[in-house]
Parts: sequence; structure tokens; C-alpha cells
Amino acid sequence: MDLDKKFWDDIYLSSETKWDVGSVTSPIKDYIDQINDKTINILIPGCGFGHEAEYFFKKGFKNTYVADISDIPLKNLHKRCPEIPKDHLLNIDFFKINRTFDLIIEQTFFCALDPSLRPVYAEKMHSLLKEDGKLVGLLFDDKFNHEGPPFGGTKDEYISYFRPWFGIKYFDKAYNSIPPRAGRELFICLIKKRVHSRQSTVNSGRLVVD
Repeated sequence: MDLDKKFWDDIYLSSETKWDVGSVTSPIKDYIDQINDKTINILIPGCGFGHEAEYFFKKGFKNTYVADISDIPLKNLHKRCPEIPKDHLLNIDFFKINRTFDLIIEQTFFCALDPSLRPVYAEKMHSLLKEDGKLVGLLFDDKFNHEGPPFGGTKDEYISYFRPWFGIKYFDKAYNSIPPRAGRELFICLIKKRVHSRQSTVNSGRLVVD
């Protein structure tokens, strides 16, 4: 299965967006509500219709950026929330983003990628964060009995991808999931490590982690 731009364009055009709940989900809302510094730079990759970004902007987080390989949901977000600058709507492959952020929000993006990309995802997240930046959000704690996306997995599997790149502040069952996902989500709060490497880990390079 080729999960390229055409694949996701077709998903949006056919309205097969079953993951979309129509609003910011409670774990993400509760997390952002306790942040006082509204000047931080935030990225929401694989944002879909961007309900999180819409909520963040209305809460005063004006340095929020979203990225999606399909421009269809980005146009939908801009129509609903025109106060978001167009240059904050990044119609780009996540792996080609080349800037840094204080906080990255994970919400149904990890599970939409081919599982073979999970180690690369973890490394890319590390590169996109500023020193001591955080990756925060939700991962499915479930193995689905269908061909993805979404693709499921387990806590132990996920931690193996993130541990080389992040310190783990929190990685456990979400206590405040929306009802359809209750008991099936992990809430994560990961802090970027200082990592020195001659080569990418994707190419089995040596790592020294501070």
C-alpha cells in the first residue's frame, strides 16, 4: 500500500475520515490548557482537519503550525479558522520539514504511517525539536484486526523507537480519553535528549547520548 499524497487525497475526497472526532480530544485539550507560555512554537504533523490547531489558536497560541501531505484538510481548516496565517499551514511531507519547534503534538499521525517508518519518525521528531523540546500526544495501545491505516502496536514496541532520542517523562495509559478510545490510548510526554551521532541511526551509526 502506497500511503502517498494521492492515497490521502482520496480518503478526504471520499469522506472516509473515521478517525476525525470533530473537535480537539480531551487529553490534548487538558495538556495545552495547563501551558502558560503562549509564545512557544508548536507543530501538529499529519494534522488532518486540524481541530487541535483551531483550539490552540483560539486559546492564544499564535505560533502553532500544522502539516499535512494533503492540502484538502488544510483548506478546510483555513476556511473554519481564517485567523491562522497561510504560512502556518504546511502542505508538505512531514519528513521534509526543516525547522524547529518547542512542542510537537502527536494526534493520529504516528498510526497513519507505515510501521516500517516508525524508527525514522522518532529520529525526525528529535531533529524537529529545539533543545529540551517535547513530543506530547497519544498513541494507540491496541493491535487492530484489519489492514491499516490506522496501524496499532504496543507500549514496549513504541518505547524501543523513542528511547534512543528522548527522555521519557510520561508514557502510560491515558486516563481521560474520549469514550470510543477509552483504555486504548497511551499518553506520551517525551523530552528531547542531546544526541551526538556521526551517522543517522537509520544507517546504524554510532550514538553518544548525554
